[in-house]
Amino acid sequence: MCKSWDSRGVSFQPETWAAVYRVLKPGAHLLAFGGTRTYHRIACAIEDAGFEIRDCIMWLYGQGFPKSLDIGKAIDKSAGAKRKVVGPNPYHRPSAISGINYECIYSGGNTGAINITAPASPEAKKWDGWGTALKPSYEPIIVARKPLVGTVAQNVLEYGVGGINIDGCRIGPGHDNGRGREGQASAERRYTERGAVNLAAKPGPCGGDPAGRWPANVILDEEAGQALDEQSGILKSGSRVAGEYKRLGGKDRYSAWEAGPMPEVKGNSGGASRFFYCAKASQSERGEGNRHPTVKPIALMRYLVKLVTPPGGLVLDPFMGSGSTGIAVLAEGFLFQGIEQELEYFNLARQRIYNSLRKPVTQCEKAASCY
Repeated sequence: MCKSWDSRGVSFQPETWAAVYRVLKPGAHLLAFGGTRTYHRIACAIEDAGFEIRDCIMWLYGQGFPKSLDIGKAIDKSAGAKRKVVGPNPYHRPSAISGINYECIYSGGNTGAINITAPASPEAKKWDGWGTALKPSYEPIIVARKPLVGTVAQNVLEYGVGGINIDGCRIGPGHDNGRGREGQASAERRYTERGAVNLAAKPGPCGGDPAGRWPANVILDEEAGQALDEQSGILKSGSRVAGEYKRLGGKDRYSAWEAGPMPEVKGNSGGASRFFYCAKASQSERGEGNRHPTVKPIALMRYLVKLVTPPGGLVLDPFMGSGSTGIAVLAEGFLFQGIEQELEYFNLARQRIYNSLRKPVTQCEKAASCY
């Protein structure tokens, strides 16, 4: 993030996570976002501090910026050759967020270039179109847990933590995967207006359970959900009439069944994104003077804290940033404690959290809490 402490790798140090480990209850969960190149270093540091690595949630998003070096341009620059401008770059996206050094972030790539230029030397022409990095489209979220004392049952009874809130985070009947936003068309209308098939989720029980689908270790944002749906097309889930079924005998999956209590399950259809929770940072979240380069969607953070926090629980964020976790925690009714070493971001987080407490609850925010 172009800060002086970037190269120190505080998140790569076991001592950092040992300090977190010390204040957590046995069985408490830890969620840590990491970069695709370095998350293994964070995972190792977390494990070395004493935590158990339980899983890795993949947050897929569609609006990542390529941070690639244009090799052809680099060759011309090193040779002192002047490139000819052939036209404006249609993909140029000037920053709407003041205070972020995008020249540092892009590292000489095309995304921030205003103009398209032609190679000025034979060597540069040979390497024209070559770069050094892929477009980032996912962020790993390390899921760890402080070791239990005794069994899971004993630990949750003694300390009140140790499990994850499955039913509270199911993708419920009729849930539109978080794609709806204030002022935006529904997912159904957006798809049909583009000439695509109707990919909106249908109401009714999902995944064979009236409570909704089991939460997955993949989370999508709006763009990733749309891309997935466009590739999958319409998918249909099977239905089952209410009846009485039970096993007659045998131990394999081919055994006969007879009457026994089974609820009705209605089939539904839609794109593949309906199997996953979807979240996105809205423009309003990017507003309010938010200059932090890695803002997390509040809907995403609400989902994550709800997944691992018991009622009345306290959430600690040792890297508070712009305060999205604090906003999410308070919106879900939990307690929050945040730590941030950059005074600029600390003041930003404090103001955003304060503003969130004063805002009236909108329909969008109500929908975001209905998982």
